[in-house]
Amino acid sequence: MLSRFTTRKASEAEPTSAMAEAEASSFLNNLPVIAAPETVPDAASANPLLSAKLLDAKVRLHRRLIEEINLDALAKLPEEEMKRQIHGLVSQYTLAERLPLNAQELNDFVAEILDEMTGLGPIEPLLKDPSVNDILINGHECVYVERRGILEPTLVRFKDESHLLRIVNKIVSAVGRRVDESHPLCDARLLDGSRVNVAVRPIAVDGPLVSIRKFSKKPFNLNKLVDMGAIRPQMAVLMAAAVRARVTMIVSGGTGSGKTTMLNALSSFISEKERLVTIEDAAELQLQQPHVGRMETRPPNIEGKGEIRQRELVKNALRMRPDRIILGECRGEEAFDMLQAMNTGHEGSMATVHANTPRDAISRLEQMIGMAGLPMTIPSIRGQIAAAIRVIVQLQRFSDGKRRVTSIAEITGLEGDIIQMQEIFKFVRTSTGDDGKVEGHFQATGVRPRFLGDLVAQGITIPGSYFDPAKQL
Repeated sequence: MLSRFTTRKASEAEPTSAMAEAEASSFLNNLPVIAAPETVPDAASANPLLSAKLLDAKVRLHRRLIEEINLDALAKLPEEEMKRQIHGLVSQYTLAERLPLNAQELNDFVAEILDEMTGLGPIEPLLKDPSVNDILINGHECVYVERRGILEPTLVRFKDESHLLRIVNKIVSAVGRRVDESHPLCDARLLDGSRVNVAVRPIAVDGPLVSIRKFSKKPFNLNKLVDMGAIRPQMAVLMAAAVRARVTMIVSGGTGSGKTTMLNALSSFISEKERLVTIEDAAELQLQQPHVGRMETRPPNIEGKGEIRQRELVKNALRMRPDRIILGECRGEEAFDMLQAMNTGHEGSMATVHANTPRDAISRLEQMIGMAGLPMTIPSIRGQIAAAIRVIVQLQRFSDGKRRVTSIAEITGLEGDIIQMQEIFKFVRTSTGDDGKVEGHFQATGVRPRFLGDLVAQGITIPGSYFDPAKQL
């Protein structure tokens, strides 16, 4: 797709600004468009089954069903037949308990019982709600969600702490992990790739803390990010071209700034002919290429043995004949092995790091390499970084909930002991509106990236007008 508008002979004249803008727009319009999810009402706030009596009845009925039903046989039934069987049992139960439910409420009650048996109980409606990005559980009586970057409370609650712990154990056991007093912290994932973090007593003072970062079933692409205002077309074209030309890249940002979303969007420009190996703590990347090998770390077992860290996985990945290695999150001594890979024939590899600015990202990498405990001097560490990494993409989540690319910077080399860096595009914040909305604009700095020559050598040409600071992006 990228080559349709960028591939041509280097000797051809550079297009006019208007032509370049039209070409960029055409390129982005040709990307597959993902429809914006419709706003779905909060299932919890519209649910009449949240009274204490019904919640207690639901939990008691669930326990009774587990005792009386052959769950293995029930699980083999078709979904409609399972619903019919459960509907009959619930109808008998509601009559015996004299629960005041009409036909619609009875159907909703059956759905909640099915969620308890086959899903994740009270939070199942939130997982199905496409407008919810994060689910934050602070004990069994307090559940928040994030919609469009803004936190809001919900009416969802669990019967008691043991009810919440049962749901938590269902989540973590599905991926071969456990959480209890001896191991009170756990990273896990749902079957759809959503990231889950759990903290229980004694670490969590007021009850279990559960954070679920949902991931869209259809990953965002650069076209969608442009429509959302997270990035401008000229910036998207440059980043897409850099990925296509195997320019090594780091995606930097704070927690929840959209690093994984950006990594997924950029990965769509990797050639389908390349072999990719991904390494993550909890597998959450949604790469679209057909040839992807996915690996994730393993925590220690109950005897404290068997742990497999990211560093071992990076070393192993080098023996798997990868064209590119994608590290979901670099936060320790694996940074050294990642840089070694980038410097030994795995150009175009990508990783994410937690940092507030591109310069901070470099400092973080220096510190993480130091964690490896190798006898390396600061100049040699910086030399490794300068030789391996070419581009740093910085993201930030602003106070109004919007996520934006705030900087695209290029590492140009080493001068003395200082890594040289030049900013190519940036977001300039100008003010904050009365409604809390952050105002600002994207701007080119006037600096042309040095890797443009590498792009031209591969038949990819970026119009020079993209880097004109006098023009509004």
